[in-house]
Amino acid sequence: MPSSQGHPQRWLILGVICLAQLTVLLDNTVLNVAIPSLTRELGAATSDIQWMINAYSLVQSGLLLTAGSAADRYGRKKMLIAGLVLFGVGSLVAGLADSTGQLIAARAGMGVGGALLITTTLAVAMQIFPAEEIPRAIGIWSAVNALGFAVGPLLGGFMLGHFWWGAIFLVNLPVAALGLVAVAVLVPESKSPTGDRPDLLGALLSTIGMTSLVYAIISGPEHGWTSARVLGTAGVAVAVLAGFAYWESRIPYPMLDLHFFRDRRFTGAVAGAVLITFGMGGALFLLTQHLQFVLGYGPLEAGLRTAPLALAVVALNFSGLSAKWTARLGTPVSILLGMVLMSGGLVSIATLSGSGYGGTLLGLLLIGAGCALANPAMAHAIMSAIPPAKAGVGAGLNGTLAEFGNGLGVAVLGAVLNSRFAALVPVAATSLPAALDSAGTAGDRGRITDAFSSGLETSQLVGAVAVLLGGLVAAELLRRAERADSAVAVSA
Repeated sequence: MPSSQGHPQRWLILGVICLAQLTVLLDNTVLNVAIPSLTRELGAATSDIQWMINAYSLVQSGLLLTAGSAADRYGRKKMLIAGLVLFGVGSLVAGLADSTGQLIAARAGMGVGGALLITTTLAVAMQIFPAEEIPRAIGIWSAVNALGFAVGPLLGGFMLGHFWWGAIFLVNLPVAALGLVAVAVLVPESKSPTGDRPDLLGALLSTIGMTSLVYAIISGPEHGWTSARVLGTAGVAVAVLAGFAYWESRIPYPMLDLHFFRDRRFTGAVAGAVLITFGMGGALFLLTQHLQFVLGYGPLEAGLRTAPLALAVVALNFSGLSAKWTARLGTPVSILLGMVLMSGGLVSIATLSGSGYGGTLLGLLLIGAGCALANPAMAHAIMSAIPPAKAGVGAGLNGTLAEFGNGLGVAVLGAVLNSRFAALVPVAATSLPAALDSAGTAGDRGRITDAFSSGLETSQLVGAVAVLLGGLVAAELLRRAERADSAVAVSA
């Protein structure tokens, strides 16, 4: 464990691990802009494209808890290095792939490396900083997450404008190489001092359960929520995760100690994290469609116009302003205020963006300010409720909640949009491009676009309610936990 003063090179180390984190996050979004090139040059079918995108996120989300547990047991530095190596090798294979099968396999390998990197970066940050600096460190780590969301499409568009599609993967290699050297030289090793036995069955069950759950969520919009594929996969997920919970409650060395959920700080932060990513993930997915289909921007232009959100998060977290406000207001109020701002931003986008970009810009800035306050406070609440020896598991759980909430938000809010759109334009089925292609007159096209805008507005408002509800639930549970802790301290 580091001293109370923290590691002497902690800020430099944070920069190194954030660079590794950024690379992983970019690959969550960068592939989307390369879809036309992949379809043309590799002859990829629609199903191939879906697996190229989903192989990465499925493997990554399924392994997050297992990766965090491995980091705690075997050493966070070792797992960070292993993650960089796997991610680099996967990027090399992906960049040189000459078939869709090779690219899908490479993306799955990158997902393994990504799971290790996501869990170890946050766990290492928790180990090298003193308690008073952890909120700011987590704020910077969270800002990098937002930066990855905004930069991915822009970087992909730039690379495809100057190079062939494989360059979007090969650009990861120098970053991974630099990260390997820096981690080997700078990052101290840390791991759980208890030396628990590895929970192999728990790791297997959590991986199968989470992968099945995320796959069911991803497949729902395409195959139908009542289809045999989706219901069967969801059934497997529920059964396996129930088995995981039962197993973890019975063994003396659980990978995920279920007693954590008895802590109101932990349950409050968990509930808030799911609802915040549900509302945000789904709403921002819909926003990109609004910018392109309704306001008429191209993919690169749309990416540029979502950048103010990330820039607001980066400015407030890198300057330390969000950490100062959190210290002044306290965690419950900071989370509530942040999520009220985010909810207000979604309402602004839903109700004002029809007149142009101004309403969208206001909404993005409000969402960015809210993210800068709420996300670091939420992550800190989750990590502080878990013993330092289990920091990797805590980081894995934090990442798993984000993946789950984001996927569920995209699926559910997308379904709200489609149902509203289909109700207003029955002949359009579920596709705006197909409806526009079938439109006979300019008036028909206008009515179809208006119907799509109405569906987007409804979906954004549902997302706003989810985010606001998350803020209220998290703040109340965290407030009760603080009050209980104060009562215990007074009685002692």
